[in-house]
Amino acid sequence: MASSVDLATLHIDDFTAHKDAAFDMQTANGVVPLRLAKVDAAGNSGRQGGAFSLLFAAPKGPWLPQAIYPVTHPRLGTMEIFLVPIGPLADGNGYQAIFT
Repeated sequence: MASSVDLATLHIDDFTAHKDAAFDMQTANGVVPLRLAKVDAAGNSGRQGGAFSLLFAAPKGPWLPQAIYPVTHPRLGTMEIFLVPIGPLADGNGYQAIFT
């Protein structure tokens, strides 16, 4: 397995350019495709570059539990992200990650 990106080094600008891009989430049952639906600033948390949130859309289907999942993007690499199901979106199941 490839090494993971250090989440502390990621900033909102790293994701803004990839809005609507495809990501892959590895689960125990295989890969789930994700689309980065939204990138939002979330205030000043003391984190370098400030806090931000990511909203991913997965295909409609069974919900996955909140957990840390390896999420891969061709340019950003593999990140171990804590994703929380937040409810249905128009185009699938919504999962949110908050970086504080």
